[in-house]
Amino acid sequence: MKNSHFLRVVWFVFLAMLAVTGLSAAVLYPNLPDVATLKDYRPKEPLRVYTEEGALIGEFGEEKRSVVAIKNTPKILRDAILAAEDERFYDHGGVDSFGVLRAAVSNVLSGSVKEGASTITMQVARNFFLSSEKSFKRKINEALLAVKIENALSKDEILELYINQIYLGQRAYGFEAAARVYFGKPLSQIDIAEAAMLAGLPKAPSAYNPVVNFPRAKLRQQYVLKRLRDLKWISETEFEQAQRRKLVIRYTPQSFDAAADHLAELVRQYMYQKYGEQIYQTGMRVYTTLRIADQKAAVEAVRAGVVEYTRRRGYPGAEAQITLPSRAEDRETAIADALAARGEVNGLLPAIVMRVEAKRIRVRLRGGDEVDLGASEIEFAKAALGAKATPARRLRPGSVVRVVRLDGSSAWLLTALPQVEAALVSMSPETGAIRAMVGGFDFVRSQYNHVTQALRQPGSTFKPFIYSAALERGITPATIFEDAPVRINPALTGGVEWNPQNYDREMEGSMTLRRALYKSKNLVSIRVLDATGVEFAQQHALRFGFPLERVPALYTLALGANEATPLEMAVGYAVFANGGSRVMPHYLLRVTDKNGRVLENFTTPVTEPVLDPRNAFVMTTLLQDVVRRGTAVKAMELGRLDLAGKTGTTDDTRDTWFAGYAPTRVAVAWLGYDQPRPTGETGGVAALPIWTRYMEKVLRQVPDVAYAPPEGVSVQTINPATGRPDSAGVPEYFLTEYPPGSPLPARR
Repeated sequence: MKNSHFLRVVWFVFLAMLAVTGLSAAVLYPNLPDVATLKDYRPKEPLRVYTEEGALIGEFGEEKRSVVAIKNTPKILRDAILAAEDERFYDHGGVDSFGVLRAAVSNVLSGSVKEGASTITMQVARNFFLSSEKSFKRKINEALLAVKIENALSKDEILELYINQIYLGQRAYGFEAAARVYFGKPLSQIDIAEAAMLAGLPKAPSAYNPVVNFPRAKLRQQYVLKRLRDLKWISETEFEQAQRRKLVIRYTPQSFDAAADHLAELVRQYMYQKYGEQIYQTGMRVYTTLRIADQKAAVEAVRAGVVEYTRRRGYPGAEAQITLPSRAEDRETAIADALAARGEVNGLLPAIVMRVEAKRIRVRLRGGDEVDLGASEIEFAKAALGAKATPARRLRPGSVVRVVRLDGSSAWLLTALPQVEAALVSMSPETGAIRAMVGGFDFVRSQYNHVTQALRQPGSTFKPFIYSAALERGITPATIFEDAPVRINPALTGGVEWNPQNYDREMEGSMTLRRALYKSKNLVSIRVLDATGVEFAQQHALRFGFPLERVPALYTLALGANEATPLEMAVGYAVFANGGSRVMPHYLLRVTDKNGRVLENFTTPVTEPVLDPRNAFVMTTLLQDVVRRGTAVKAMELGRLDLAGKTGTTDDTRDTWFAGYAPTRVAVAWLGYDQPRPTGETGGVAALPIWTRYMEKVLRQVPDVAYAPPEGVSVQTINPATGRPDSAGVPEYFLTEYPPGSPLPARR
């Protein structure tokens, strides 16, 4: 111990001599690394993925880093860094004589190292050229290199290197990356309080990480604020305001403008296949067709849909239990450790129950905030508050729970980590550009992309393709079918004995094709397929982009017992929305290098006419009725008349869907379990609210536009009970060659 202390004293004496005499580093140590490389600073920069407007949605690389010029660095951050690390930076020559002497005296008197003497320049030397080895030789090299760097670079150049190179926790290198990681904003937007917290990180990024240990990070921030005040770099008023400022820390590992991990991963795969390992280091940029408003709306819609579904299942009780020590300091440590051990899951924040009262539950969040769960949550959690609840699940002080605040609401809700999954994809029906993609509830939990990979039974959302085939065969919206029992030869169902029924087990007798679709009558759909011809319907469905191997020529096709992905369903529905033309879904716009030089441009795929525009129009009117008076009538809450779509619920409610569109967007929402099991809900209850939440936001400023009938479509009044012309009846649309009362097509 005595030898170790002696070496520390020698170290400080050496620094003092170097600082006071200004000895040449080259003379003292001629074999130092060449610092000229710092002039051509080329840090590793990750691959970045952006929306169409340039909002950051993904990043892939060993280090999170965004290089920022010194002139673009806020002055308050520069001041905070100097106040915390090296107040005499612009006065010394790499080694601070005053700082060294002060630290030496303090350490000698105390008998231990209580103060360091590393300047910012010395830290740059260590970060760029030296290992983290704690040795006397390394320390001497660090000091000598600092002097050499000072002779080669200007002060601003050295500080710029420091600002961009230093590690600040959470895989963030440099202050620009740290601002996004911890505060979810670019460096240019931080205030005094945020700057002080960031400036406090270099001393010990793991110890002062506000995500891991906010109380300790707050103490360090207060120290930096006091240093700024004492140096008179901020006023007393600014100091007091910054002290009181409540910081909002981002607890997610992402630092993006919107969560779009599943699409970003598709981009990464493409880039790796095309460019290889260099994508993780060279700062390449990819711009996608996503739009930031669409993606945020989609993420919020899926989150709300899953949370509400989970809450409808009842509250299962506490996630875990911790003991709250009586000693305040120990209690705070226990709470901080428990919260740090659990990450945010798509907006579901971990919290510790502090008090349970008659009309509220008070919980503690990370960062020290305490929020109240009101009377509604007491009612929601009553099973976990009662005597019958197991000790592991009972809500009490020390219970670990999940809370969430849904978009547009200030109320905190009690919830639990969901087991169910959900997905939403949206695209432009005119171009095929994907505007939003949420491939699952939480990418960290599951990287499986339900939009592109999940082959699930579409149920009744597949019926429109069968009905479209029927229109092409001469069946009309006014054609009458029987809603009555039907038995199918097992040879026509794949060898399976099949006794199909309507979802509600009720039958209504004769009805028009239009009514059968908006009421989602299974028995009528089977008769429609039979009248159309199974092989004809199969070939017709292929026009919408479905692969042959997943559209079997079986009667079960009438009920959507085949398989499709949400993206395939969106492409299919886009044909109706686009007046009969099929578009290719795409998400890449261009690839550039880090300086903006374009490496690849992607052109919009050509649309392909696959359906008579008249057929597309009539199908749209049928699907509008599903929204206006059928199984999707809840979508009328949006107050729009241009919405069209179809709910879908498979056998035993294993898959729930809604697929629909307006003139500018086609979107598909799905909810179910990865290991298929009953959801207990229909598409109209589970999936439709996700779709409507998304559409409500993206169509808010879009005019409600009527669909114009193309030439060759006539309007005639018919009796809805008979399907025959009736001047006192209701208007119906017909292809001119198939007027009311047209006979059913001959069997094929």
